[in-house]
Amino acid sequence: MNILILGATGRVGCQIVTFALRDIHHVTALVRTPEKIQINNENLTILQGNVLNKDDIVRAMREIDVVISALNTDGTTTLSDSMPLIIEAMENEGIKRIITIGTAGILQSRTSPNTLRYQSSESKRKSVRAAKEHHKVYDILKQSTLEWTIVCPTYLPDGKSVGDYRVDRNFLPEGGVEISVSDTAEFTYNLIKSNDYIQSRVGIAY
Repeated sequence: MNILILGATGRVGCQIVTFALRDIHHVTALVRTPEKIQINNENLTILQGNVLNKDDIVRAMREIDVVISALNTDGTTTLSDSMPLIIEAMENEGIKRIITIGTAGILQSRTSPNTLRYQSSESKRKSVRAAKEHHKVYDILKQSTLEWTIVCPTYLPDGKSVGDYRVDRNFLPEGGVEISVSDTAEFTYNLIKSNDYIQSRVGIAY
């Protein structure tokens, strides 16, 4: 496959790049700072650009089969500002599949099922700014024609890959408190081979 990875220099994104190259897919990474990627591989194309620049997004989408976004909120509105540009470029190129990394805060609350976790007492986070940004992206994707999946990890320590974790559609697995960066990256990457969670959020935790 030809995979476009956004956020390839982040903690989760760089590991997704590694998984995809291991399986001999072709990876395109659109990054602001190319020198942050310390990988030399003939199947890796690094494009310097910004997800907020429409021309950069359009250039990155050429001949792509699936898009994986591991972009961070970074205290800005980059996620919600870039998603309409990403969706438009995908629709124009006929690309259907997008997998993004969200946050457990935008999963449904088990205590108040009509609200999201970050809006309920279920969330222990003091700040909801990042969750609100991911919520905007969720709403934007729901209105699109794409085959989207949002992977929603809870607390993300670096840690090693365990390989044994629980997932739940639209909810966080009961009692789940953390999931490593590596296991989150592996699960997200493996979704390119699966149609199990189309147009769903997926909670992931040990």
